[in-house]
Amino acid sequence: MNEFFSSINLNEIFKATMVLFAVIDIVGSIPIIIKIKETSGDIHANRITLVSLVIMIAFLITGESILMLFGVNVESFAVAGAFVLFAMALEMIMGIELFKETPIKGKSVGIVPLAFPIIAGAGSMTTLISLRAEYEMINILIAILINMLIVFATLKLTRRIERILGPGGVAILKKVFGIILLAIAVKLFASNVTQLFQ
Repeated sequence: MNEFFSSINLNEIFKATMVLFAVIDIVGSIPIIIKIKETSGDIHANRITLVSLVIMIAFLITGESILMLFGVNVESFAVAGAFVLFAMALEMIMGIELFKETPIKGKSVGIVPLAFPIIAGAGSMTTLISLRAEYEMINILIAILINMLIVFATLKLTRRIERILGPGGVAILKKVFGIILLAIAVKLFASNVTQLFQ
């Protein structure tokens, strides 16, 4: 247990937090959140945040074991993840749609699509496994918790944030984090691809 907590590294926490923040892109999802609020009434920030947290932690802990069942190592998944992050970055920067999501209605609205797949979706899961290849588990867990606090605050203050930033501000923020995500994808690819040929 002491070894687990002794692995805490502020630099790793900061980097992992920024990567997850860029991937989750909760600020860029404000227009979607507002649309869901308008069509289905109020959304439950507590429930959505909790479900997202459980999904992400569960995948962080069991994701590598699941990969082993398919005979895939973390480095291979990290390289594949780099391509996914690259595509997500292109979406954010160029305003194109590469990932198609089927709209879901009913009692699960809010949990679906906010908790899954917007917050704890394929991009987040891919990123978590990719981060495992570079950072200690405890630092990624702390990064997840920090991001869930940001998600909770954003869900609670969605309309106020939109008024402050305005449509232009949200669009600019989305492109800035898209560029950051693009750089992260390139770094992730470069740092893991060489290990596949050793």
